[in-house]
Amino acid sequence: MQLDDVQHVTVLGAGNMGHGIAEVAALAGYDVSLRDIEEEFVRDGYDQIEWSLGKLAENDRIGDDEADAALDRVDTFVDLEASLADADVVVEVVPEKMAIKKDVYGEVVEHAPEEAVFVTNASSLSITELSEVTDRPERFCGMHFFNPPVRMDLVEVISGNHTSEDTLELIEGLAEEMGKTPVRVRKDSPGFIVNRILVPLMNEAAWIVESGDATVETVDSTTKFDMGLPMGSFELADQVGIDVGYHVLEYMHEVLGEAYRPCPLLVEKVEEETLGRKTGSGFYDYEDGDGAQIPSDAIDADVRRRLLAVMANEVGGLIGNNVADAPAIDRAVTLGAGFPDGPAKLADGEGLADLVDVLDDLHDETGEERYEATDYLREAAAAGGFHGGDGAEGDGGDDALAAYDALNVAVEDRVGHVEIDRPHRMNTISGELLDELADAIDRLDADDDVRAILLSGAGDRAFSAGADVQSMAAGGADPITAVELSRQGQQTFGKLEESDKPVVAAIDGYCLGGGMELATAADMRIASERSELGQPELDLGLLPGWGGTQRLARIVGEGRAKEIILTADRYEAETMAEYDFVNEVVPDDELGERARELAEQLAGGPPIAQKYTKRAMHAGRTDGEAGLEVEAMGFGHVMNTDDLMEGVTAFMGDGEPEFEGK
Repeated sequence: MQLDDVQHVTVLGAGNMGHGIAEVAALAGYDVSLRDIEEEFVRDGYDQIEWSLGKLAENDRIGDDEADAALDRVDTFVDLEASLADADVVVEVVPEKMAIKKDVYGEVVEHAPEEAVFVTNASSLSITELSEVTDRPERFCGMHFFNPPVRMDLVEVISGNHTSEDTLELIEGLAEEMGKTPVRVRKDSPGFIVNRILVPLMNEAAWIVESGDATVETVDSTTKFDMGLPMGSFELADQVGIDVGYHVLEYMHEVLGEAYRPCPLLVEKVEEETLGRKTGSGFYDYEDGDGAQIPSDAIDADVRRRLLAVMANEVGGLIGNNVADAPAIDRAVTLGAGFPDGPAKLADGEGLADLVDVLDDLHDETGEERYEATDYLREAAAAGGFHGGDGAEGDGGDDALAAYDALNVAVEDRVGHVEIDRPHRMNTISGELLDELADAIDRLDADDDVRAILLSGAGDRAFSAGADVQSMAAGGADPITAVELSRQGQQTFGKLEESDKPVVAAIDGYCLGGGMELATAADMRIASERSELGQPELDLGLLPGWGGTQRLARIVGEGRAKEIILTADRYEAETMAEYDFVNEVVPDDELGERARELAEQLAGGPPIAQKYTKRAMHAGRTDGEAGLEVEAMGFGHVMNTDDLMEGVTAFMGDGEPEFEGK
């Protein structure tokens, strides 16, 4: 079966994940059969899809017609045979119990079309074992979505021992058609990638508290405000449900051995049925208390190293067993768990040799198997890190400028395109991203083949939602550090503003705080209709720190700038166009094409004249006489250029000039 042959998707299970996957498939244009064992379950799932589509339309994520069309593509069933009649792909989303899933597939094979491909949304169970109860193990794989499927970008595509390459490529293509980012899990292994990192991390956090080495608050303070993870370890366990992680851990313990034995602290919580938010209490109290109140100043360096060491060991195990490579692991965990950086990169930053020492010391002290360093971790430590041999070059393509962690940078048709590539963090701006952006601007400015710069953000949710406050807090919040961070942003955005080349910002979705300050440094701004812009810093007790107090006033005037900054309100793109901040507002689906068109138009202009035009305008901001002098000098300079002759000749002949910057 080819991807173009897939027209109909059957989803078995209408719970939270099932109806979410059905909605994603319907939005992608597929006809969907949503089935569950009782009419009440199916109706609840359908109602949730209708509600979610309505919210997407209300928030201008999709149009009303698109929402109605997607809902029309969903049919509901209780009868299994009827739900499978037209299925090209069957997505099983029943409870995470091997026996239940096997029973379902025993029935499915009796009714599914002969060519249908089977996929399971299992989060940790063996793909191979499930495939072997069907009549088509070569056309069976894992397709693990993350909750909620409508919002989360990641899909793990997992190979069983019998899965064909054609099946994996088909399901990866299907995930991409659904607007998701597939990450290949090469080998059937408990927990796959994301849960194989997160669940042992949760278990180790529990062991730290169980042993009396730290408190719950200290562990969570360290994971959230030192390591920069989205939540504290125990906060996350409460959010997901302590039993959910515990059952995955049980399965890992059964298959992988003693190193994955659940900590007694987790066992106790499950037995007491204090499972987190859903039961009112877990590691924190959600009924009579305020939930997870995590101190920001209880950081413990030993806790950080211990957790990073265990995480690095899991990365080493995945790579050493050929489950996935370091880039795939980092991509999966950043997309699926919201880490600021992938676990391999975080471990590299700490130093693998030091983390191996931590594991060795813990193993000597406790004798526990979970502290035995994997062979691959030791090899990677000797080689200088998981990414030690990757270098800093791109994939060798002619258009690749450089390989960055948080940016995609390429040159095409004389346009240097810089895309912020942190969609899992709403393209928020960290100190590391500022370093990469400064380097990218320097490279583009020095490249004579680049005649214009285009800025954008990956995905369709945000150009940039601002500074990555969480990562910055993890790096320390003392005044001196904050001052240096402010100067770093000012200087980086200043490079962009002072570039001799025209700069266009393509704004789609949220453009807030530091993201708006970045857009302010561009020469022109084009925004999609759904975009929201604003400087919300004062609502946080902050102020714009990357040039926003200065640049914005030059564009919209001091009065408007004070309104935008002091109210901390969010503004629609049309309003910002009325304020002269946005040059043009276009329909959502036309932004990319229009921004590229404008950038290419500017790239076709006369580089020397553009350079002196920008310099004269910048010089005249504070000193009109200086601006006029730069203008005069520039005017004199261009009189002696080939570009002038090219422009005059083309004008006289009613042709199109081809400026070469000479």
